[in-house]
Amino acid sequence: MSETATETFVAVGRRKTSSARVRITSGTGKITVNNRELETYFYTEALAKAATRPLQTAGVAGQIDAAIVVQGGGPNSQAGAVSHGIARALEKLNPELRSVLKKAGLLTRDGRMKERKKSGQPGARKRFQFSKR
Repeated sequence: MSETATETFVAVGRRKTSSARVRITSGTGKITVNNRELETYFYTEALAKAATRPLQTAGVAGQIDAAIVVQGGGPNSQAGAVSHGIARALEKLNPELRSVLKKAGLLTRDGRMKERKKSGQPGARKRFQFSKR
């Protein structure tokens, strides 16, 4: 199989503990996430919109096919990882889109993670109840 007509661009997007591997090709706008349709995988309109935001920002929605494998984290985290991966792949597809995507903040990896639990306390910040007597 020779893919001379359509070139594939691969990128990885991350958010919290989620990781998304994105493969984009020029096509008809078909997006699959873990072998399911985008609308069925991201079950709310807000999640689907957040995941495909780079396509809307770049103005290429309906012209790009994407096959995405995402794992780890929860629904919001996965939508963020998919968005980051699509933005990175679009930048590889067309380097001129970099300024548009960067201005929208879509190429920046969100480094915020869950803070670890500390010893001697029940959570990351919470302390055990203090008793004077």
